[in-house]
Amino acid sequence: MPHKMTLTGSATGPLREYDRYVAFDMREKGSPSAPKGLKKSTFISYTVFVAKKAFNKTGLTKKSIMHEKFLIQGEPTLDIPIDECPGEIGVICFQITVLPNKNDKEANESKDKKEAKQEVAATKQEEKQEPVAKEAKTVQPEVNETPIQEKKAAQPKKQQPIQPKGTKDVVSFEDIIVPEAFLKTRPNPVKTEEVIEFVKRTGHLDKPLTIEKETKVLKDGYRRYIVAKTMKMDNVPVVYDDQK
Repeated sequence: MPHKMTLTGSATGPLREYDRYVAFDMREKGSPSAPKGLKKSTFISYTVFVAKKAFNKTGLTKKSIMHEKFLIQGEPTLDIPIDECPGEIGVICFQITVLPNKNDKEANESKDKKEAKQEVAATKQEEKQEPVAKEAKTVQPEVNETPIQEKKAAQPKKQQPIQPKGTKDVVSFEDIIVPEAFLKTRPNPVKTEEVIEFVKRTGHLDKPLTIEKETKVLKDGYRRYIVAKTMKMDNVPVVYDDQK
């Protein structure tokens, strides 16, 4: 099986152009914790090599590559001269995907406005119901009505599920093997961003990944695999191929 690598982030240095390809440097840090008894990985620098035709399709420029976030899928190489590959590891890129970057501030403001409208609507509803409650107390003083806010507080909160519906197991993200056929595809960036937003809201993927039980080879859910990589998830929910 060929080597494979997946990187996410932005360029840490300027874009360099050659006859048939371009190159730029990236840097990624290791997992926050290593297996017991082993030292955790520090930052590793990479030099990514992309064919000009594939790079031009992304719409990236020398300026925007320093600010846009993208996903690189390819394989490592140690055969490129150091003057062209200043990074510790060279990466031959098979697929480069620009990840949508929505303004988190605008999203938070929109959420605050929505919550404010809901609060105003609830207040108006309480004001309409208050005279009725007072009148009921006058006719039947023995009936003790509970205020609407207390009723809401008394209702148990629905606990968010830890994993998506249908999950059969949870495995380490690093154990999953992605077939080369998936690496050559490009998931829809808009749908990918929708799953990213779902993870931000709920803390888990919207659906489990489908893998082979023995080999851990990915069979379905490549988009969610990319999202898990982007969100740096240590473990992912799965369902086995023979259980579908």
